[in-house]
Amino acid sequence: MKFLQRLFVCVGLAIAIDLPAQQRPNILLIVSDDHAYQAISAYGSRLTQTPAIDRIAKEGVLFKKAYVTNSICGPSRAVILTGKYSHKNGFKDNENSRFDGSQNTFIKELTKSGYQTAWIGKWHLETVPQGFTYWQILPGQGQYYNPDFIGMDSSRKRMDGYVSNVIEDVAEQWLDQRDTSRPFCLVIGHKATHRTWMPDTTDLGRFDNVTFPLPHNFYDNYESRPAAAVQDMTIAKTMRMDYDLKMFAIEAAENKEGSISRMNAAQRAKFDAYYKPVYEDLQRRNLSGNALTEWKYQRYLRDYLSTAASLDRNIGRTLDYLDKHGLTGNTVVIYMSDQGFYMGEHGWFDKRWMYEESFRTPMMMRYPGVVKPGTVNENFVMNLDIAPTVLQVAGVAIPHDMQGKSFLPLLKNRKAKGREVMYYHYYENGEHSVSPHFGIRTARYKLIRFYTRVNGWELYDLQKDPAETHNRFGQKGYEKITGVLMKQLTAQVKEYEDQDAAAILGQSGKKAF
Repeated sequence: MKFLQRLFVCVGLAIAIDLPAQQRPNILLIVSDDHAYQAISAYGSRLTQTPAIDRIAKEGVLFKKAYVTNSICGPSRAVILTGKYSHKNGFKDNENSRFDGSQNTFIKELTKSGYQTAWIGKWHLETVPQGFTYWQILPGQGQYYNPDFIGMDSSRKRMDGYVSNVIEDVAEQWLDQRDTSRPFCLVIGHKATHRTWMPDTTDLGRFDNVTFPLPHNFYDNYESRPAAAVQDMTIAKTMRMDYDLKMFAIEAAENKEGSISRMNAAQRAKFDAYYKPVYEDLQRRNLSGNALTEWKYQRYLRDYLSTAASLDRNIGRTLDYLDKHGLTGNTVVIYMSDQGFYMGEHGWFDKRWMYEESFRTPMMMRYPGVVKPGTVNENFVMNLDIAPTVLQVAGVAIPHDMQGKSFLPLLKNRKAKGREVMYYHYYENGEHSVSPHFGIRTARYKLIRFYTRVNGWELYDLQKDPAETHNRFGQKGYEKITGVLMKQLTAQVKEYEDQDAAAILGQSGKKAF
């Protein structure tokens, strides 16, 4: 059997190399950071319009049920690259993990098969990229203004401008200089819309005349959900007036903020001219309690969505570049965020949870000649599936140890069967006091096992309770479905060989019921 697997890989590789370059599609993967599907008009957002991102969906497929395996920045990127869960690729959280670049990735497979491969922008995997023919990355989280970039020669260079614009500039420079006789795979990693939501100066005030509606569960009391009750990620208590919302009482404090002090004189003048009047108006209002919390919510969304405006505009530049250079017809474009994000639901910002706003991510794909424009896909797909999908698109054999499944068959054949169950595991036990947890989601139900910080179970009937505010675990009438879900969870843990989760389930024993 192993001989046959090796033979299949070799044959697949030979076929891929022998195909003429023009028959092998280019691949462009755009990965944003913390971009909520609720903030994308293709998903029916009531908050803003995103015409460039929407264009990808209109000319291809919009995935309505795309999810992540671990809702946090670095681990999500590791999953995308490797096609493996966090416990398999080794990057479980942002606090204690470094990406092992020696392991296999879809990029290495593409490079071996003759593709030019590049990653430009936010990387956030703590080690230098391996297996690419080119890379130029932001150090760590990167900066919104005049960002530093690390090159392949380990040099560090500061580039003038706003980060979304600069990343697009660098990406286009690489595309201009590539070998046009070979296909390419380019990953553009955007910093936007990561905290602290610093808009480009051209977008300051874009949403000042908009009053955003409060989510219906904005004042959630977290009843029956102990893990949600002990978190520290609320707009009311956790969001900082200075660091997050740029409300500085004195200039000296503002000057100490690194994201601001690195601005040039012209950028700083525009920044201060906008935010100082906002601060003065806030002082005159002298708000407190819910009034102050709701002011913070409005300020948060204005900054976040203004930051997202530049992201969308630069994605538009990318699509225009493909059009201008005759690349559109033979380039597969995938857009996704590294995870979802809270736009005030449950009173929160940030991500991490297996609840829908965090667990679910925006994703769309344009594949001319293969995917019918305007397609809407309702199958469960995950960031885990990107690597095998891209390899199948390129005609490269999928390594047997990749845990994801190509979703290309779901797009070519409506009768193709996708996942019935999705498995999730979040590990970090620090930032925002979110308890580690793992669980499954089916078409109707979600079962979650919290551990370490909070020990307990949660069960949601998503048909009756899509906002996930009523934990049904242990309630009368849910005994049968709980038993079914427990078996499904155990099967997923076994299938994906998650030993940490298996140990916790073993410790639970009969107590789970």
